[in-house]
Parts: sequence; C-alpha cells; structure tokens
Amino acid sequence: MMDEGSSAEAEAQRAWDGRRKLPSWRWEALRTTLWLVPTILVAVACVLFVATFAIDFAAFHHDLTLPTWIRFETGSPDAGRQVLIAIAAAVITVVGVVFSITILALTLASQQFGPRMMRNFVRDIGNQVTLGIFVATFVYSVLSLASISAPKPDFIPHLSIFVAEALSLLDLAVLIYFIHHIAKSIQLPEVIAGIARDLMHAIDAEFPERKDGSETPAPIGKGRSVEELLQLIDERGVVVPADTSGYLQFVGYAQLVDIAARTDSVIRLNHRPGHFIVAGRPLATVWPGGAAGQVALALSKAHVTGRHRTLMQDPVFAIDQLVEIAIRALSPAVNDTFTALTCIDWLSAGLSRVSGRNLKEAVYRDRFGRVRLIDFDPSYARMVNRAFDKVRQAARGMPAVIIRMIDALINIMDQTLSAEQRRILARQAEMIFRSAQESVPEADDREDIEIRYRRLLSVVALDAQ
Repeated sequence: MMDEGSSAEAEAQRAWDGRRKLPSWRWEALRTTLWLVPTILVAVACVLFVATFAIDFAAFHHDLTLPTWIRFETGSPDAGRQVLIAIAAAVITVVGVVFSITILALTLASQQFGPRMMRNFVRDIGNQVTLGIFVATFVYSVLSLASISAPKPDFIPHLSIFVAEALSLLDLAVLIYFIHHIAKSIQLPEVIAGIARDLMHAIDAEFPERKDGSETPAPIGKGRSVEELLQLIDERGVVVPADTSGYLQFVGYAQLVDIAARTDSVIRLNHRPGHFIVAGRPLATVWPGGAAGQVALALSKAHVTGRHRTLMQDPVFAIDQLVEIAIRALSPAVNDTFTALTCIDWLSAGLSRVSGRNLKEAVYRDRFGRVRLIDFDPSYARMVNRAFDKVRQAARGMPAVIIRMIDALINIMDQTLSAEQRRILARQAEMIFRSAQESVPEADDREDIEIRYRRLLSVVALDAQ
C-alpha cells in the first residue's frame, strides 16, 4: 500500500512539474511586439561599435597597421564619411520600405483572415529580426560616422567602416529573405498550417501525453477525496470575486497551490484561460472561508486578464482561428470551398491529437499529495462543438464541405479513448447529416453524404461491441 501511494504521489508530482515548465505569460506578451527584438539588436550594434572603435583607436594611437582586408584606403576622413552616409541613407530607406510592407501584410491579414490573425503576424520572429537588423545597421553606421575625426582630425575608423560594409551586405541578404518570407507567410495554406502548428503546441503543453496511456491514480491516504472537497466547497465555501474584467489569459497554478498549502485550504476555479471574466462575478471558491482573503490576494497575482485571448493555456483559441478562416471562406462574398476544406483537415488533426489525451486532470496537489486546487474541467465536447458548429451552419447546402466534415469525424473517432468522446462525435455527425438532408437539393449528393454517415455509424457500432 505504501509503495502504491508513493508511486502515485511521484506521478502526480511529475505531472505538476510539467505544468511548472509552461512558458511564462510575460514572455508570450513580449513575443507579440515589434520592438523587443529590434531593441536587442540595436543594443548589440552599440556594443559592437564600442568594440570596433576601441580597436580602431588603439591601432591609431599606437600606430598599428590593421590587415589589408580590413583597411579601406579612403584617402581622407571625408571619404570615410561619404561611405558611411551612403550606407546609413540606403539602410534607412529600406527600413521605411520594410515597415510599409509589414503594415501592408498586417492590413491584408486583418481583412482576409480576420482581425485575430494580426497577432500571429506581429509575433512572427522573421519580421521582427528583419526590422531589427536594418535598424541596428543604421544605428551602427551613424555611430561610426560620428566617430570619424573625433579623437584627432585625421582619425579614420577603418575597422568600423569595414564592419558597416559587412552589415550592409548582410542587410541585402536579409532583404531578399524578407521578401520571400512575406510572400510565403500571406498565403492561406501557410497561415492555416501555422495556426494548426500553434494548436498542436498548445495541446501538447496543456494536455501532456502519458507514456503508459493511463490516467494518474489518486494518492492513497492523503486526506479527503475530490468528491468530498467539492461538496464542502459547495456547502461552506466562500466566493472570491474577480477584480477586473477581461479575457483570462494566464493562470499561475503553481502560485495558487503554494498559497493553498500555506493556508491549508482548497481552491476551486470557476474559469479557464480563454473565458471572459466580469468584475464582481465569482472567480473562485475557497474552503475553509477563513483563507479567502489571502487567496483573493494570490488570485489577483496569479491570474492575468487582458483585452484579447492568447494561445497561452488556451488551445480553443487556435480552434476558433481556424473556424474563423473557414466560415469566411464559406461566405457568399468569398466562396472559397477549398480553403474551408483545408481548415477542416487541420481541425481534424488537432482534435485527433487531443482525443488521445487525458482531459480530466484538473486536480492539483501539494508535495504531500493533498488536493489544493481544483481547476475548471476542460471539456472535450466544447472543443468538438467549437470546431464544427459554426462550420456546419455556414456549410448548409454544400455537399463537398459536409462530406469532408463527416470524414473528419470518422478520423477523429479512430483516436478516441472513451465511449463518451465517441458519443459527442456521433452527435455532431447527426446534426451535420440532418442539416444535409434539409439543405442539399441533389439526391445523388444526399446519397454520398448518407454513405459517409453510415460508415461513421458503423464505426460507432463496432466500438460499442
């Protein structure tokens, strides 16, 4: 009995350690900016200038001769100035072009893919590095230009001019890469695949795969069960209200477990990341009630709310992005069926992955195995409905899209772990089939849809056996 409890506790601790390794919401917020990477590269350019200037000054002061491949025989300080002025002028002109192309890409993304896609383009590391390299080259050239004749009238920073020339060649390569990158990144298949990749990463981070495929057993002899605690929270718990309104972007599970352990309390959360929170409405419930004050303070620090949703701890947001592109493609103004089919394929891949994961792990324990935090249960039905409901409603009368949705449900069903998951998928397929019967006028099309639907029902019947 002791060994079984110890192994369960160790398994629970490993699962909790995985939660601690999630990237910080602060890093995610910094990634979605156009100033962080350019600022870092400008700082690197300043450090590089200090180093090259020190070498140039030492060589000039001690009358040392730099290697021939570094020395540029400009003839005079004025010639060196002309070289650096030309580099700085060319680079700042290209910076303006790069900014214009970036803004154009953001505008196109907002109009064609939806306003929520803009954050994906802003957080693109390729765009950020391109802007940073050009701005850093300009800053380095200006600093080198100011250093000419600074110590003495005949001082020429040969090494600094050489580095500026090398950076200008690097800028040329970066410009070619940037044009290729923008032309590639605004293509719909690339945008959809990028969102799907974010969905897969979010699923892996939020619902890690268990190697043995089994659920984590509850530690034995470690206080009250989850069912008992839920009953006590419902009967005697104290509600902690939210202090701000906005979308819940991040939950610091580790901080909440620590404060619950220190106050010997249990916290039940009423929301998951991605939910909209209204100030004054219940955010969590605490038992015993005496710890509510300290828990409320911890919640204000552990919960991060904002004006928009993010992918941090919220895989459903990526599902919503794919759905948004699909229903835009199915609108009469666009009528792009193949884009909708691509979105359905990637939604099928994401739901197939999440179908093989354990979504019931919403209980967090302290290092002694006692339950300290009960999270809002992640819902498989919510994910499936968010993926198919709006697409089904927009695809009325479109046999190709309806058939692809049923095929996607069949593929997802092959990866399910429980009869409850298959029931949820079968319910969605039934709604799709009823919609097709009502909206598809062609009898042969309805027959093709019915063949797919019967195939799905046969899979459900086979699993029931």
